Amino acid sequence: MTPEYDYIRTLVKRSSAMVLEDGKEYLIQARLAPLVRQEGVPTIEDLVAKMRQRPDSPLHSRVVEAMTINETSFFRDVNPFEVLRRHVLPALQKARANKTLNIWSAACSTGQEPYSLAMVIRDVFPELATWRVKIYATDLCSQVLEKAKRGKFTQLEVNRGLPAPMLVKNFVQDGTEWALKPEVRNLVEFRQMNLSAPWTGLPAMDLVLMRNVLIYFDIETKKRLLGYLRDVLRTDGYLFLGAAETTFNIDAGFEAIEQGRTTYYRRNLKERQ
Repeated sequence: MTPEYDYIRTLVKRSSAMVLEDGKEYLIQARLAPLVRQEGVPTIEDLVAKMRQRPDSPLHSRVVEAMTINETSFFRDVNPFEVLRRHVLPALQKARANKTLNIWSAACSTGQEPYSLAMVIRDVFPELATWRVKIYATDLCSQVLEKAKRGKFTQLEVNRGLPAPMLVKNFVQDGTEWALKPEVRNLVEFRQMNLSAPWTGLPAMDLVLMRNVLIYFDIETKKRLLGYLRDVLRTDGYLFLGAAETTFNIDAGFEAIEQGRTTYYRRNLKERQ
């Protein structure tokens, strides 16, 4: 890896705890290509030279944000949402006498995951309309959060994972885009948040989705984040990770629950007694 790529890798690790392994030069090139064009320089090497000249410039934050934008879609992976609909949300509804639900979608990108949750809550559980339900959606990148807050998606974006009946029920067409109805959008509160920094301002959570996030971190960062999750998750709350992620051999404070093709987690029984 050249000194320029190593500079970017070190910056990203220091700022977000995301680890770019050796051989990921192609990923750096792909993610930073638009930024290279915007800055009017010919190559990534020239972009890094510009960064070195001004170590405190906003360009550093823009590079980190560009490197941490991840893939997303409505109802991504499908099966976890079936488990939420059939098992987890009914269990939480039964357990919450105070009629309050706090849900967190971490690393939410452009908002498809939290909005998918909001549509499930409105369409499948109409009785929750009288509850205090809030979905907190966070991401490091201000650019994707601005798009998420708009609640507008292209035809291609709604075609990816969103069932046609849900599109018709929850969106209105706005020119070439589809706009979420206010009653869906208002269930979600977007915040900028760096997961590798101390977590502040979050209430106790009944449900956390932190999917396809831990895979980018080293083992020590994973341990730290899972420790934070235990602190923020209610004793009988639920945690969903990505299909390739696990708490096994990392944090003994969680126990796994298998439901069909989906594995999700609760704080272990000893902690809950």
